[in-house]
This record gives sequence, structure tokens and C-alpha cells, in this order.
Amino acid sequence: MQVYEAPIRDMLFNINELHEDDGFGNLEGFEDFDEDVTVAILEEANKLCRDVLLPINWPGDQEGCRIENGVVRTPKGFQEAYKQFCEGGWAGLGVSQEWGGQGAPHSLGKMVEEMTCSANLSFGLYPGLTGGAMVALEAYGSDELKNFYMPKMASGEWSGTMCLTEPHCGTDLGMLRTKAEPQDDGSYLVTGNKIFISAGDHDLTDNIVHLVLARLPDAPPGVKGISLFLVPKYLPKDDGSLGNHNNAGPTAIEHKMGLKASATCQMSFEDSKGWLIGKPHRGLEAMFAMMNTERVAVGIQGLGVGEIAYQSAVYYAKDRLQGRSLSGVKNPDGPADPIIVHPDIRRMLMTMRAYNEGSRAVSAWVSRALDAEHASPEPEARERAKDFVALMTPVVKALFTDLGHESAHLAVQVYGGHGYIQETGVEQFARDARIAQIYEGTNGIQALDLVGRKLPDRMGKNLRSFFHPVSQFIEDHGSDEKIGKMIAGLQQAFGALQMSTGHIAQKGMKDPEEAAAAATDYLRLLGFVAMGYCFAKAAKIAHAKLEEGTQEKDFYEAKIITARYFFDRLLPPVMAQMMAITSGKSSMMDMPAEAF
Repeated sequence: MQVYEAPIRDMLFNINELHEDDGFGNLEGFEDFDEDVTVAILEEANKLCRDVLLPINWPGDQEGCRIENGVVRTPKGFQEAYKQFCEGGWAGLGVSQEWGGQGAPHSLGKMVEEMTCSANLSFGLYPGLTGGAMVALEAYGSDELKNFYMPKMASGEWSGTMCLTEPHCGTDLGMLRTKAEPQDDGSYLVTGNKIFISAGDHDLTDNIVHLVLARLPDAPPGVKGISLFLVPKYLPKDDGSLGNHNNAGPTAIEHKMGLKASATCQMSFEDSKGWLIGKPHRGLEAMFAMMNTERVAVGIQGLGVGEIAYQSAVYYAKDRLQGRSLSGVKNPDGPADPIIVHPDIRRMLMTMRAYNEGSRAVSAWVSRALDAEHASPEPEARERAKDFVALMTPVVKALFTDLGHESAHLAVQVYGGHGYIQETGVEQFARDARIAQIYEGTNGIQALDLVGRKLPDRMGKNLRSFFHPVSQFIEDHGSDEKIGKMIAGLQQAFGALQMSTGHIAQKGMKDPEEAAAAATDYLRLLGFVAMGYCFAKAAKIAHAKLEEGTQEKDFYEAKIITARYFFDRLLPPVMAQMMAITSGKSSMMDMPAEAF
């Protein structure tokens, strides 16, 4: 059974308590989003997700999308749900008020995003892609394009996509073949084929705004010859009404393992009229503005699936009667005890819970930095926030999706045989979560980005934005009796991270394959240290609240227990990854390709 209620109390803890001393200070422009407004938004978002999106999640997976006469049809209930989504203003929650949005901070918007991903990940991709397209358009589009397209996208009336991948060209965009021919009126005719295009076509909006990577006739080879174009499905008239079809549409729907209610299309562009976004041959720069936004969003997808998998597993573990507790009967009036009494079930539930709370805490930290990057009144804080976001973006994308997938599989295991059949809806989580480790750059690519770009950038300047607060926290609280054991564990893991960083820096300068061979292990180690830092801070806050005599005793005690579980059970194995990192590349790379 798919069960979901947004963890609003934990979200508020992260927004209002955990990161208030993150060093970014008070941010400007969010005065309208005080605590009362924040609570109201989260509660209304929960109602939408629980009552509207969740009920169509499993049926939508069973029905899937279909293509009829060149138009994609979404499952039953999706059009009505999307209408409610837009009427409630959710499409423009985080969009600037300049374009008709509400201008909410990322720290709030990402929490709502998590709810949507938990309740119905397939649905969430439609507005999610639009939001990403708007980021690129706002940053690099001309005033004319922004003024015309942004308000309709902010309202949800029109949606957006990103069209990168081609049949022969995935990560290596330098091989891209789609072409764009300049026209006398300043527009371009775009021709080519794309695959794996999320929300490439659907029946939720009147128009779809495609952002398409293509080459101009004079383009240099490789990634330095890629430009970005805005190509609408229908050519709008000057008054915003829709004109002719623009020869931009789907040729097929991909048959996928999961996310079946999300239309993933093969797309064809045949002399489709488009307009340049940004400068010629600089399209990758503009597209990465969108992709970096989407990479954080994909990390939130992993967290979202992990949360609903956890809640569904808890519901089943409390309801399913099997066997007796090893410490004595707990349900004397029944034929057996609920399986939540068994240690191995507790191991799985606590692991999922810790993954979710740890990911949510790191996400809130990164979201605060996203806000500070633009809204901090202090130039130094803006610069530090920018460095932190750059460092943590690949970590959020890769680690959260790895953990979300692991949580989904743990939920199946908690359900046992009932988790392996479709009727309970739990196996859908495992299928839906899997793609998040692949799209927007595979998790292996994220690890390479971390060690190959983010670590050496400006002699490790990005890393300082993370190392300094962690180091200072360890120094300040090492003698704290209540969290001293956690601080000791954090210090040990942080030391392993520092030594691993030095190893990669030294070896990687001489041989890039050495750094690449260590990349995945290093990303996980860094991510778990970030979680450990957040858990230790959370435990410190919780102890202080309990000493004050808080009325939320159960919440803060549970926060401490989850932190203890993380430090006792989840952090120690990760520290052993330093051994893998420092072992070098030889055992990985010495095998001749012919021997595989």
C-alpha cells in the first residue's frame, strides 16, 4: 500500500532550526515568507499531494502514457490534477514575481518539490522540467523572449523541456548532429532527432516550449560548437494565441522500466522555427544553468521516493503479523506480533529513516546556499554560497538518488513477497527511483565532475566552504558530553575525507585515471560526512530543546535516536572507503579489455 503524509515537522525543523547559524545571515527579498506563511504553504502542499497526486500515482503507472495521432495522452486524472496544481499557484511558487510567480525561497520550494516527488514522481516531472527551462531562459534569453514566454510558463499554461540527447549522443554532447539554419528574420530552422525527452509531449498544457541544443552552419567541432534554441510546439501569435504547428513533435514514447506516467519521447524537429538563447556556440553554458538546477531537483526526487518508501514500509511493518518478538510476546491478543518488533525490520526502517532525514538536512543546507547566492546582502556570503552550491550539486544528485533507490529496495524487502507483486504498489518505487541515478548525468559522471572539476577549481576554493564549518563545529563541540560520541565519529570520518582529498589531489595531478577511479567512493564519503555534520547539529539542538522542557519531547527524542543510529551503523562502513580511494587504479584498470 502506498502511504504518504508530508513530514512537515521535520521540514520546519530544517528550515527554522538546523541551519539558522549557517553563516549566510538574513537573506533579502523573502520577507513575505515568514513562519506562518511557510507552515500554511507546506500544509496546503501536503493536502494536494496526499489527496490529489497520490491517488493517481499507482493507477497512472498501470495505465501509462500513449500516443494517438501524433499526440501524447497522459493517464486518467492527470489533466485534472495538473489543472488544480496550476490553479493553486504551485507552478510558479519559486518563480520571480516579475514573471507572475510567488518568489518563494529555495529552502521552501525544495520541500514542496520533495512532497510532489513522494506522492507522484511521474507527475512532478512535468512542472519540474518547466521550472528548469525557465532558469535557462531567464538567465540567457533576450528580454523579448522572456517577456513573451516566462509569464505563461510561470502560470503553468505552457510547459517546457530540455532536448539534449540524440540516439548516438548522450553524455558526449560534442557528437551532437541537430542543426540550426539562420533565417533573414533573425529566427532559425532547427532540424534533428532527440531521444529520452521527458515531458516531450503531453496533453496537460496548450503549448510546450522546447529548449534544443543544435549546431549552426559555422559551428566549430565538439562542445564549443553547440548553441541553444527555444523551439515551441506551436508558433504563438503576437497576442499569445496559438498559431500553426511547428513541426516539433513526438515520433514515439519510450518503453521504460518505471515512470510510466511521465511521457518520455523520441522527438523530431523538421525545419522547426526557433530563436537563439544566449550567444552562438555558447549553448552548453546556458543549458548547464538548467542542468545544474535539474541535478539538484533530481536529488530531491531520490529523497522523495525514499520518504514514501519509508512511510509505506512503516505502515506495513506495524500491520503485518508474523512470528513472535525475541524479547517476549508484544501482541498477546493476536496470533503473532507485528513485524516491526523484529531487529532486522528495525534495521531496514531505521536505515531508510536516517537516509531521508540526513538527505533532507543536507538539501536544506544547499537550498539555503542557493538562496544566499542571490539574496544575501553580503558579497562574501554570496561568493561562499556559490562555491558551496558548486561543490554540493553533484553530491546531492548522486548520493540522494543512490540512497533513494536503496530505500525503495528496502521497502520491497520489508513487504517480502507482497512487495514483489504490483498490487501493493511498493515495487513501483524501486522502478521509478532507478532512473534518477541515470538521467541529468549518471551518478558516475557526477562523481567525475566532483573530483575533476569542483575539487581542483581555484586550488580547492569550493571545498573550503564545506571544510571550514565542519572543522569549526568539531572544534567547538568536541567536549560536549551529550554529543561527544557523535563528534568523535564525525571527526574520524572528516579526517578520512581530508586524507582522501589530499590523496586525490596528489595522484590526480599526475594521472587523471587515479582520481577517476576514486571518484564514486569519494563522493559518497563526502556526502556522508555532510550528513554526519547535520545529524550532530540536529542532536545538539534536540538536547537543548529537551533541557528547556519542550512540549515536542517525542520529536526531539526521535531526532537524537536517528542521529545515534546514523553514527553507530551507517557512518562507520563509509569511512572504510578511504581504503578503496587510496588503493589506486591498478586493480580496476589493469585487466585487458579483451579479458572481460
